Amino acid sequence: MRPPGTGHLFDEDRLAVWREELEGVGLGLGVALATEPRLAPAGPGEAAAIVPMPGRRRSEFLAGRLAARRALRAVGLDCGDIPRAGRLPCFPPGRAASISHSAGVAVAVARAPGHDTPLGCDLELRPLPFGAARLFLREDEEHLLRAWPVTALFSAKEAAWKTLAGEIPGSTLRDLRAGADGAAWADGAGGAGGAGWLRISAREATPRTVRVRVRAAGPGVFSVVLGPDTD
Repeated sequence: MRPPGTGHLFDEDRLAVWREELEGVGLGLGVALATEPRLAPAGPGEAAAIVPMPGRRRSEFLAGRLAARRALRAVGLDCGDIPRAGRLPCFPPGRAASISHSAGVAVAVARAPGHDTPLGCDLELRPLPFGAARLFLREDEEHLLRAWPVTALFSAKEAAWKTLAGEIPGSTLRDLRAGADGAAWADGAGGAGGAGWLRISAREATPRTVRVRVRAAGPGVFSVVLGPDTD
């Protein structure tokens, strides 16, 4: 059963487009639902992690781990138990993935062997109000609101933060700077949703920039880092 309002996310044609784009840079995609039957820990690490969690959070956590295993399988890698190191997933050697979940849906992207594509994804199925922009944008980014939905900007920064946070410990989304990358967000014809690109960099640390692809997903958006900025 699909969570309400997520039909676009599970459209097979749309998922095929996402997968093809990710495969082009050495990434695999995995999707899972918190309502899937027989969700269970894959090992002692996951079992220990869910002990203090309420039921709904428990289901989301397990769906995220399942999505990660599906993403890894898409790039030819098996993976069992994925425990936590603090709040972060701890993968076995040779395996790496980024996990996000929203409104009972989990997505993950995993890196294929032999690739060094930066990892970072974010799913937002609950649109944000316009006023939320002040919580993650600075004045030099506010012009983006003329061409981009608030939720898309937030999600893109979240995905980039997962890639860049190690360079700026203790950072927040306001410590990243977003800028347009080519055409602005464009709504698709016939209800096909929208898509766009953003460049996002750390403000104060090593000036590394990543390119983030943002696509409509049901009522919200899915963002994923598709590589470093090479311009």
